[in-house]
Amino acid sequence: MTKLLQWLFGVSLLVAGWALVSFDLLDLKLPQPYREVAWPMPLYLLVSFGCYSLATVGYRVATFNDCEEAAKELQEQIKEAREDLRKRGLKM
Repeated sequence: MTKLLQWLFGVSLLVAGWALVSFDLLDLKLPQPYREVAWPMPLYLLVSFGCYSLATVGYRVATFNDCEEAAKELQEQIKEAREDLRKRGLKM
């Protein structure tokens, strides 16, 4: 099962549960406060997911490792490429 199918399956389960509670499709006779809490639940989940995503991206940026050896190697390659282009007659 691909990751997309796993996400779609999970979201469809959440939507089905939300619809059952919000619209009282199974005649569960839930108290009105439960339905009032369940009605805006997708918005709460969307905001929570956004906060989680923002925190994850912020954490990953804060703990990003610098690759000093790779940066030096890249600078060397840039110098070599410039020298090669100068030898071929390109003016920079």
